Amino acid sequence: MTASYRDDRQRAPRGSGSLRERSPGVWEIRIVVGFDLARGHSVQRSFTVRGDEDAAQARRRELVDDLGATRVDATTVAGRITVGALLERFLAGPHHWQPATVASHRHVVGTLLADRLAQRRLAALTPGYLRATLRRWQQEGLSVPTVSGRWLVLRSAVSWAVDEDLLPTNPLAGMRGPPRPIPRRHHSLDEVFQLLRTAAAEVAAAEEEVRARPGRAGPVRTLFTAEQNLLLVRVAADSGARRGELACLRHADLDGRILTIERGLPAGELGPTKSKRTRRLTLGQTTADMINSHFEACAARSGSPIADWIFAGSPDRATFITAEALSHRFRRLGHAAGVEQPALHRLRHGVATYLVGTGKILKAQARLGHHDAATTLRHYSHATPLDDQDIADDLDTLLNQRSEQRSTS
Repeated sequence: MTASYRDDRQRAPRGSGSLRERSPGVWEIRIVVGFDLARGHSVQRSFTVRGDEDAAQARRRELVDDLGATRVDATTVAGRITVGALLERFLAGPHHWQPATVASHRHVVGTLLADRLAQRRLAALTPGYLRATLRRWQQEGLSVPTVSGRWLVLRSAVSWAVDEDLLPTNPLAGMRGPPRPIPRRHHSLDEVFQLLRTAAAEVAAAEEEVRARPGRAGPVRTLFTAEQNLLLVRVAADSGARRGELACLRHADLDGRILTIERGLPAGELGPTKSKRTRRLTLGQTTADMINSHFEACAARSGSPIADWIFAGSPDRATFITAEALSHRFRRLGHAAGVEQPALHRLRHGVATYLVGTGKILKAQARLGHHDAATTLRHYSHATPLDDQDIADDLDTLLNQRSEQRSTS
């Protein structure tokens, strides 16, 4: 049998693809995957497919879509730069990003630049190659949030390249990304109770040490930290505030039970909140009383005026504490309480999960400081209450009526 090629270039949106039957039911597909501009010829790859001609043609079209390249691709900017170079341009471009987004993107781009994906020519970045890369990351043991984060940054960079005319079209358009992380976990109410009990026990032990060793700075500092830990759990579990917002709260921000949150720590520096909005919320009476009592006790022990940062690194409250230091304190308390994987931010998730679970979506949005309710639902839709029993009953009645009508006719 004489082997023959069937060239189907008009049906191939990217490059050329040829098909040859080497033996009955065995087909060879050749795809142009690039061009050597110095030598002036194409670079091809060969694939073997078994089946009938229709199956071989379908596979050829898939390979052309995923791997095919044209001479135009090679002569554009995309043909000359790598994915790594694109990511560096993307990071350095003019964007209206929040400081936290800048820090996050810089970290993710750093990990991508260390991956072999960064050496890939931009013109050869295809859905097929990227799917293989995502599988490789998963096989290397990277977590779902890590893989998802890399994909999101890479997709944003490619979209930006299209907007900046670095790419004629988006090669990843329509491509489905990896699975998104599981719904955000929160500390259960039992865990919160255990944290509060453990923190209260540490305060009692520290007070006993102060009475046993009066006038010593060490026990006083230990008592201050224990009181701060107890207050931290209570305020975080009541307000749902972010770590950076908790870290720079002032006593003056509390008016009765009304707490005003107007500051945050974007990229570790004192500034506006993440949403750049000031919000006011009502604390529980017990929480507000705990804050006031803590300041009264600290002032009595100090004997001199103190600053009004609610959370601080030392009893003089000379400056606010960092978000990382607050998280470290919470993790130590959580381990002491026997709580699995303690994380301060999970108290915020607990507030959100409770409010969304009781149908108070707009209340959750306001308390958390989200831009809109869509953000709240996107993160906490898993907690939405299942309250469609009345609809199910109506449909059940309707279906039963139709069934009864048919049986009597």
